[in-house]
Amino acid sequence: MLFGRKNKNPIIIRDKGVVDWKYSTCGYCSTGCSIEIGMNEEGVPVTTRGVGGADVNRGKLCIKGLTEAQIFDSVGRGTTPKVREKRFDNWQDTNWDTALDKTAAEFKRIQEKYGRDSVAIVSTGQIMTEEFYTLGKLVRGVIGTNNYDGNTTLCMASAVSGYKRSFGSDGPPGCYGDFEHTECLIAFGSNLPEQHPIIYWRLKEALEKRKFPLIVVDPRVTMFAQFADMHLPITPGTDLVLLNSLAHVILKEGLADMDYIARSCSNYEKFAATIEDYDPVSAAKICGIDEDTIRNVARLYANANAAMSIWTMGINQSTHGSDGVCAINNLNLITGNIGKPGGTSLSITGQNNAMGTREWSSTSGLPGYRLLEKPEHREEVASFWGVDPEFFPPKRGLTETDIFPAIETGQIKALWLVATNPMTSMPNSARIRKTFEKLEFCVVQDCYQDVETTQYANVYLPGALWAEKQGCFTNTERRVNLTRPVVKPIGDSKSDFWIFTQLAKRWEQGLKMSFPEDTEQAFEEMKQLSKGENRMLDISGMSYDLIEQKRGIQWPFREGQDEGSPRLYTEGVFQHADGKAKLMDMPYIENNERPCEDFPFWLNSGRVVEHFHTRTKTGKVGNCNKFSPTPYMEMNPDAATELGIKHMSYVRLVSRRGDAVVLVQTTQRVARDMVFIPMHYHDCVNRLSLGLLDPHSRQPAFKQSSVRIEHIDQKEAARMNVDMRAF
Repeated sequence: MLFGRKNKNPIIIRDKGVVDWKYSTCGYCSTGCSIEIGMNEEGVPVTTRGVGGADVNRGKLCIKGLTEAQIFDSVGRGTTPKVREKRFDNWQDTNWDTALDKTAAEFKRIQEKYGRDSVAIVSTGQIMTEEFYTLGKLVRGVIGTNNYDGNTTLCMASAVSGYKRSFGSDGPPGCYGDFEHTECLIAFGSNLPEQHPIIYWRLKEALEKRKFPLIVVDPRVTMFAQFADMHLPITPGTDLVLLNSLAHVILKEGLADMDYIARSCSNYEKFAATIEDYDPVSAAKICGIDEDTIRNVARLYANANAAMSIWTMGINQSTHGSDGVCAINNLNLITGNIGKPGGTSLSITGQNNAMGTREWSSTSGLPGYRLLEKPEHREEVASFWGVDPEFFPPKRGLTETDIFPAIETGQIKALWLVATNPMTSMPNSARIRKTFEKLEFCVVQDCYQDVETTQYANVYLPGALWAEKQGCFTNTERRVNLTRPVVKPIGDSKSDFWIFTQLAKRWEQGLKMSFPEDTEQAFEEMKQLSKGENRMLDISGMSYDLIEQKRGIQWPFREGQDEGSPRLYTEGVFQHADGKAKLMDMPYIENNERPCEDFPFWLNSGRVVEHFHTRTKTGKVGNCNKFSPTPYMEMNPDAATELGIKHMSYVRLVSRRGDAVVLVQTTQRVARDMVFIPMHYHDCVNRLSLGLLDPHSRQPAFKQSSVRIEHIDQKEAARMNVDMRAF
C-alpha cells in the first residue's frame, strides 16, 4: 500500500506475508500492551500489531513494540551452554547436563567452604511470573542463600519501600483509568512520552475529553514538561522539600480532608510538626521552585475533587527516593486521594514484569507479599512447599546494591545472574568491573551471550526469549496478562523455567520437593498461595484462558469475581496492623553530590523512546538503533559557548569516579549548570554516576552527581565512537 504524494517520497507498507496472528504481551516496559505477532507461511514471526480489544493499549504500540518481532533472531543470541575454567579463557560449547552439573557442584563447594550465604543470586524484572515463583522456590527452599535479589532494586525499590512504609504493603493502588476521572495530575521525575508512550497516550486521550491541570516536576525540560500546563524545574534531589512544602500549605490553609485523616491515617501529629518547618519561603531556597508556585500548586491539588500523582525514576533513583514516595503518599492521604476514581499515588514501573518479581519471586520475602520476618508466613510457605521452616532465614538478606560490596570484602564468592547485566546497569561501573574479578565462580543466564557481564562468567546458560515461552507478566496497574510461545527457543536455548526446575534436581532437597512440570502448573500453585481472607494479592479466580479472553485481569481477582479490581484501599482500610495508613514525618537531609568548582555541572540521566535499558535488545533492532546509535549529551548552548564547545562535537565528561566520551547536542532543554545523558549505553553514564544508596530501599542515586567537561581530540573521539557502535 502507498500513502503520501504519488511522485515524492511515498510511504510504503510492505506485505510481509502474514498468515496467522498469535496473541502475546509485549516484553519491553511495564505498560503491559497486548500484542499480536504476525507469522508467515514458514512459521516465522515477521511483524507485530496492537490488540484493539485490549484495555491497556487499545490497538496502539510504541516503536519498540512495533519492531519486537525482529529480536527473535537478532545478533548475539545464545544458542548453546558454555563453560570455561577461568574467566577470559576460550569458551567451550557443552550440553545442558554438564553446564548444570558444574553450576550445582560449584555452588555446593563454595557453600560448604564459606557458608550458605557465600553464594548470591541476582535476577531480573523481565522473565515470567511463574519463572520468578519457581526461582524463588529453588533459592529459598533448596539452595538456601539469603543473598538473593532482583535488578528491580535499581529502579523500583524506593516505590516498594514507600508503599510499605505508608500503606503497610507493596502494590500500586491506582490504574490507568484514573486519568479519565482525575481533576489534577502531578508527574514527578517522569517523562511519559519517551518512557511509556502508550500510558502517555492514555493520559492525552483523557485530556482531550476533559481538560484538567497537568503539572510536571523535573529538572529538565522534557517532552512531557513541554506538553504540561506547568513545569516546575526543581533542583535535583530536593523533591521531598517540595512535597513537604505542598503539605505545609494544605494544612495551613485548611485544605486537608480532616475526616479522611481521622478515619484512615495515623501519626498525624508528628507529620504536622515536621512539615511546620517547610513553609514555601524556606522551601523555595532549597528546591528552586518559587514560593507562589508552591502555594498555587498546593491549592490546585487540594481543591480538586480528585487528584493523582505519578512518578518514575526521577523520584526513585535518589538518596531520598523512599522518602519522596512516602511524601507523595502523604500528599494524597491528607487530601483523601487514595482508593477513589482519579485519586491515587501511581508509580509507573520500568521493566515488563518488575511487578511479577515483587509479587512472587521471594527476593525480599516469600511469595505473595509474605515476609520472612513473620514466623507464621515462614510456616505457611514451608508447609506448602514441604520445607523445614527453620531452613528459611528470619529476615531478608542483602539487596543487589549490597551484594557487590560483599563480593569486594570476600563475604560472597559465587554469583548467579539471571537476565541482568550489572556491568552496564550498576553505578560506578569501574568499581563493579574490579568487583567481578574477586569472584571464584560466576554464572550468567541470559538470552544474549554477548552481554558485557559474560566476560567474567565461568558458565553461560542460554535462556529463551519472551514469546519463545509461556507465562504471565503483571503490569504497572496490577494487570496480569499472558504470553504464549509463538516459536521454539532458538538453537539449544531453554526457558528460564526449565533451567530452574532442572537445576533443582541437582540437590537432594530439590528431589524431595515437588517442582511444577510447566508454567501453568506453577500458576496453579501461586493461586493456592494467594488465597486468604485478608490477602490483598489474590489471583485465585484467574486462569490462562480467562486472562487471554479478557486481555489481562487486575488483582485482586478472587474466586467467584467477574472482573478484576482497578483500585486498592477503596474502603480506606490499609495493610498496617491498625488498618490505617501512616503519615510519614520526614525531614530533608542534604547529602547529594552537588556541583562545585572542580565539577561544576549536575549530571542527569534518563530514557529515550527508541531504547530499552542497556540496549541488549533494542541496540540490535535497526529501526530502534538508527535514531539513537551512540552516546550523546544534552548541554545548554550558553554553557557550551562559554567553554568553547560546538554542537555535534565530542567532549570528555569527568566525575570523581571515571570519565566518558560523548557527542554534544546543544539544547535549551537543560539548565546552564546541567547536562543530560541517556542511560542506555555501555561504558558511558555509569562510569560517572555516584550511586549513593537510599537508606530504606537501598536503591542508588543515579541522578544526583557532578561532572566537569574537558576538550578532546575530535579524530580520536570519532574512532572511539565507531568502536563503540561496532560493539
